[in-house]
Amino acid sequence: MSDLYPRTSRTTATRYRDRMHYDRELAHAILDEAFDCTVGFVVDGEPRVLPTLHVRAGETLYLHGSSGGRMGLSARGGEVPVVVSVTLLDGLVYARSHLHHSANYRSVIVHGRARLVTDPDEKLAAMAALVDKVGAGRSTDSRAADAKEAAQTSVLALPLVEVSARARRGGVLDDPDDLPLPHWAGVLPIRRVFGPPTADAGVTAATPGYLPGGSHWAAPLPLTGQRVRLEPLTLGHAAGLVAALGDDEVWEHLPTRRPATVEAMRDYLAGLLRAQWTGSRALWAQVDPATGDVIGMTSYHDIDPEQRALAIGHTIVGRRWWRTGVNTEAKLVLLGHAFDELGAERVFWYTDDRNQRSQQAIARLGAVREGVLRRHKRRPDGSWRDTVVFGMTVDEWPEAGRRLRELLAAGGSTALAVA
Repeated sequence: MSDLYPRTSRTTATRYRDRMHYDRELAHAILDEAFDCTVGFVVDGEPRVLPTLHVRAGETLYLHGSSGGRMGLSARGGEVPVVVSVTLLDGLVYARSHLHHSANYRSVIVHGRARLVTDPDEKLAAMAALVDKVGAGRSTDSRAADAKEAAQTSVLALPLVEVSARARRGGVLDDPDDLPLPHWAGVLPIRRVFGPPTADAGVTAATPGYLPGGSHWAAPLPLTGQRVRLEPLTLGHAAGLVAALGDDEVWEHLPTRRPATVEAMRDYLAGLLRAQWTGSRALWAQVDPATGDVIGMTSYHDIDPEQRALAIGHTIVGRRWWRTGVNTEAKLVLLGHAFDELGAERVFWYTDDRNQRSQQAIARLGAVREGVLRRHKRRPDGSWRDTVVFGMTVDEWPEAGRRLRELLAAGGSTALAVA
């Protein structure tokens, strides 16, 4: 089988031909990543569009529907001509001119004739595959359809023969004459984030680990206190972070040198955000809720949902907000989210053995010094860092949380913790 789908008159681009692709691997990846699609078909000479779910099995695309729906009814008389559209929106492109505003995306269009799946075994297999797409293993962790339910459901099979993928990547494509204009231009990335699962009433089973999108532990939901608001970190926070963190002492014990310009800060944040996309880190900007000024940043890292553990670290707060209670409240909010919402069993911190201020601050949070990782990582100057490890367990959290709330109520704070 060729690695490319054959071109046809319906899949040949008339504009932007450089964005058109026929690679099977690319088309499969887009179809597999997307959960939903739109199916177009004709009924009584009129166009119809149906949003529905799909799943790919080899070179067949299975489409879910109702046996009483127009698409299913149309297929009862034989194969029905359809066109399927799948789109993943990856970013909004802001140009200096109206005309060149655009979007980064990946899409697939499939033309063909869909057949109604009537073989009971193929239909049940397709329905199980549709269920497994929302969580690998879900089909065996839920009840299969009985005969009546299967009769109420239609499944259409569409061969992947006439297929094209289309994608736009990259940045702004402004006209040269527009480049001197003072308007902001750039790309706003878009990604799908799954929030914490909410169990139905009466459910006693544990949250399954096969839920899609990686762990919800790595989803940086907005968290708010009285002194600080934690909002999901984006590249748009770069300028505020440069202004707030423009002091080398703030960065003294971090494994990187201070990004001194907005461009350097954006590059630095982009690297951190890539780790977030893998599910190993969740990043927040710390913001003054009264003024909207960026104060600093913080994160969960070394996230391990299986062991129900995570670290709090990469905490950087501008000198202006040291000993104001901001750091204490941010840690209280993060600890509460970890233990009370995510169900963590353990939260831990790493910090440089030279950073006495950080160690004292972490200890005042109620964490226990657990040991030292010798020659753990390199410092920016090339020397080896010994890393001190602190930890807090779910059994220790209630008392630690109570003490931190009392400390904040009394106007107290811990010093800056950099880990």
